[in-house]
Amino acid sequence: MRAAVLVLAGLLATLAGARAAEAQAPCSKADFEAVVDEAAGALRDLAQQNTPHFQASLRQLKTKRGWSDEQFLKEAEPLVRDDKIAGFDQKSEELLARITGGGQAGASGGSPDCTLLASLRASMAALVETQKAKWAYMFGKIEGELKK
Repeated sequence: MRAAVLVLAGLLATLAGARAAEAQAPCSKADFEAVVDEAAGALRDLAQQNTPHFQASLRQLKTKRGWSDEQFLKEAEPLVRDDKIAGFDQKSEELLARITGGGQAGASGGSPDCTLLASLRASMAALVETQKAKWAYMFGKIEGELKK
């Protein structure tokens, strides 16, 4: 039993050392560029996944309500533009600015700040979650209208 505890303690110490070394591992200009590229790719993927379905739902609503093209533009506007959507967009813009600004700063000359890289990755994850929440909110709005 004591031997097992010593082995476990040794393993934990080794893992802790490995994590500390990993946390202090050098980062490069390419790492910063990759974060910006990942953010762009994630946003592009979300748009490609959601836009066609959302547009189809809007067309379905237009048909269900019998709206003319002019009516459709007027009536559908609240489904794609309201204060909550504006809040999602504002937060996304702030996160994008942080990602691109930090990516440029990290990719510029000199030795990169690896703690900034972790912050950029967190901003990217927050950006993706913000966009997912925006899409979910907009789909919820249109689904509610289709049920009426």
